[in-house]
Order: sequence, then C-alpha cells, then structure tokens
Amino acid sequence: MQKFISEILQSNFNSILAGWNQKLLKNFKDKLSESQIKTFTESSINTFIELIEKSEYKYADQYLIETYNLFSKENLSLLEISHILSCGRYSILTSIESSESKKFDTVDVLGFLDDLFEQIFARYSMIHQEVQMKELAKDRDRLAYKLDINQQQLKNILHASDSAILIVDDQEKFIAWSKGAEKIFGYTEQEVIGKPSTLLLPNEKKYFEELKYIQTEAKKNGFLKILETERRTKRGDIIAVRLNVTKLPSPKGEYIGRTIIINDFSEVKKLKEQIDQSEKLAVIGQLAAGIAHEIGNPLASISSLVQIIQRKNEDEFISKQLITIKENIDRISKIVRELVDYSRPPSDQKSVIQITDVIKTALGIVKYDKRVRKVKFETKLDNDLPKVNIVPDQLLQVFVNILINALDAIEGNGTIKVKSYHDKIHVFVEIIDNGCGIAKDIIEKVFDPFYTTKEVGKGTGLGLAISYGIIKKFKGHILIESEPGKGSCFKIKLPYEENHF
Repeated sequence: MQKFISEILQSNFNSILAGWNQKLLKNFKDKLSESQIKTFTESSINTFIELIEKSEYKYADQYLIETYNLFSKENLSLLEISHILSCGRYSILTSIESSESKKFDTVDVLGFLDDLFEQIFARYSMIHQEVQMKELAKDRDRLAYKLDINQQQLKNILHASDSAILIVDDQEKFIAWSKGAEKIFGYTEQEVIGKPSTLLLPNEKKYFEELKYIQTEAKKNGFLKILETERRTKRGDIIAVRLNVTKLPSPKGEYIGRTIIINDFSEVKKLKEQIDQSEKLAVIGQLAAGIAHEIGNPLASISSLVQIIQRKNEDEFISKQLITIKENIDRISKIVRELVDYSRPPSDQKSVIQITDVIKTALGIVKYDKRVRKVKFETKLDNDLPKVNIVPDQLLQVFVNILINALDAIEGNGTIKVKSYHDKIHVFVEIIDNGCGIAKDIIEKVFDPFYTTKEVGKGTGLGLAISYGIIKKFKGHILIESEPGKGSCFKIKLPYEENHF
C-alpha cells in the first residue's frame, strides 16, 4: 500500500498541491502569505513521500522544525495546525479516489492516511509542547498563565474534534468525555463520568472479550488499534467504529488507565456497501437488458400474427378482442423498449436536443412503479422548447430521480404535475407534488451526498446529490420551493442562449 500511495502522491503532485493551496488560501490568507503556503505544502508532500518510502518518522524532524518556526511566527494554534493538515489529507484522499487504480480497499487507504497525519500532528505537538515548556522554565511567574493557555487549547481541540476522545481509569470508569463523544454516542459528559466503560458495549459476549483484550494490550504494549468494531449509542443503535487506544501511565510508568480515540466508521462502511450494491445493480441492469431483448423478438412475432388474423377475421366480437390483445402487446413492447434504453450504459456525449422527449421518457419509466396506481400525473409541456446542449441519458437520470422523490413524498396517493416553459435565456422544467413537503432547515441539506430522511434500506441519499451535480455540470440550477404538509416544487433551470440560433 505504501508504494501505491507514494505513486499517487508523485503522479498527482501538482493537483494535490493545487487543491491544498486553494483550501489554505481560502481559510488562512489573513495569517499566511501565498508564498509561505506554497513552500509549506510542497515541502509537506515531499516529506510524506519520503516517510512512506522509508517508514522512518525521523526524516520528518527537520521538516517539522521548519514548519513549527513558520507557524509559531504567525501565532497559529494547534487547532489551526490540525485544520491545515486535515486540508492536506482531504486533497490526497480526493486524488486517490479519482485514481483509476482500485488496488486497495477504501477502508485500508483511509486507515493508512489517518495514521500518517496523526503521527505528523503528534510529533508537531511534541515540538510545540517542548518549546513552550522551555519558555516556561525561563520565567516561573509565567508558568500558571501558560499552563492555563495550554489547557484551554487542549480543551478547544477536544471539543472541536469530530472524534470521540475518552479517558478510562484503572477501575474501568470514565473520567473524561469529549464533545465529539457526545455527538457520536448521544451521552453528555455528566451522564457518563463515573460510569463503567461497558456502557458503550453491545450486549454480546464477543465485545466483552474484546474489552479484556484491549485492557491486556494497553497494559502490555501501551498502544493498540482496532480498525473495525461496534459500539452502542444512548438510543441503542449499534454503530461501526474504529479505536485507537493508548496507555495512560503514572509518573513511574505504571498503568493507571487509557485514552481512547473513537472514530465513527458508519458512513465509510455504508459507502463501501453502496459501492458493492451499485456493482450488483449494474450486472442486474445488463441482465435485464438481455432479457428484454429476448422478450422483444417473440412479441414482434405475436404482434404480426394478430395483425394477420385481424385482416382475415370478420367476427365483430373477435375483432374487439384482437384489438385489446394488440394494445396490450404494444404496451409490453413499449415497456421492453424503455427498459433497454434505461439499462444502456450512460453516454457522456453531448447533443443539442429538445428535452420534451426526455421528460416523456422519464414519465413513462416512473409510471411502471408499483406505487403509482393512485397517483394522478398532470403534464403541461411546451413542445416548442428551445434546444439545449446536454447529455440526454444524464438528464433522463435527473428527471427519474426527482420524480421518484415526488412519489416517495406523496406515498403513492396524490398528484404530480410536470410542466416546461422557457424565457429568453433558460428552459425550465417544474416537477410539483402535493406530498409531505420539506422543512426549511432540511432544504439546504437535501443535495448533500448520503443525506436522506428515508428509513434504512429505503434510500441512499445519493439520487438528488447526483442530479444536482449533473445539472450544475451543464451550468444549470435546481431550485426548491416547499412547505411542510403542502408539497414541493423542484425547478430545473438550463441555459440555452449559446445554442439558440
């Protein structure tokens, strides 16, 4: 894995550098100059490559000293340093995710990067602490003040961290509980302090055996890491977590407890499961297209035979029945055609089209959903819409996603209106439902990846996020107007002025 990540850093050096620089310029332009930021990020990536290849953190010492001199001169706090390194971690992770190589599991890559940045930050903190202690030794009167400042900085870090940071004493009682722990598990500090560490364990034998193993390893080796396990929240939910455990020593080095850093692993695990599921769906889509093709051939033969019989038959009753048979054959053929079209791998080839046909295709697909029996569809489509330059398959995906979202909102009983129109610059498509509506505090989150209000197993939180990304790519917008209890309107706005002749 070291070789893989080192190759990614080297081959994507400039893109990682640009991404990191951009984030730091945005957040620290009032404290660091552009040249300082560029020098730091370039030195950092080179150091990371050297660390990964040689697996010796001593090579980072000179880099850390130079970094400390730069940041201490600009009075940057440990919390700000942590944020600066997090920006770098994000830029590297983005390059790895965009890499065509899928040699390693996402979980393993995340774990490796977390270890790398935790070690860098820990060693930086040691230098920071050592320098501060030397300063304190020079002036005894400043000792109390400096200690208070350090404690406050540590408290700020603990409270700002998204990770759960806990301390358990040698009696297995909680003696420290961070805000991150409260966020993940739901317990406040007052509810936890003094309670046994088993409070967070699911009620299964294997977790109590795991606790004994943690205790033994912490006492014996001073440190251990568990990449994937589970813990229980206040609500009783079982969540996937990752643990970093460190021995808490007395002045004589004896075990007096342990510190535990817990990261919520649920979203990463969910992402991995969704990737696996998407691969399965892709295979099913190909299979469905094949089956649809095989159905289409005999349907064509049956349709031809019905037409022959119609021409030769003179019985009125039989003629009516043959008409019914022909209508149903045509209906099946249409379903098969649309299934093949929707199962076809999406193309990235743009074309100048009039989007009314795409809207009609999306409606045709959604109308086969089992929930539409009591749903009324009302359409008011402008057949003379100006043409737009877009990828039809991707636009179809947007319409289907939003229509399915509307079906969920009305719970299979209500009205969905679809209308299209244009002005001098844009074409508009509105999809309106009279369903449950969206609260104001949720509207701004609906396009976030993995955000969903649906029950587990009923939605991934990706449909609207993907739709938003597609429309933005074509310089358009998706606007939402909604009122709880009355329904929602999703308005898609696409420019056409560049293609309007």
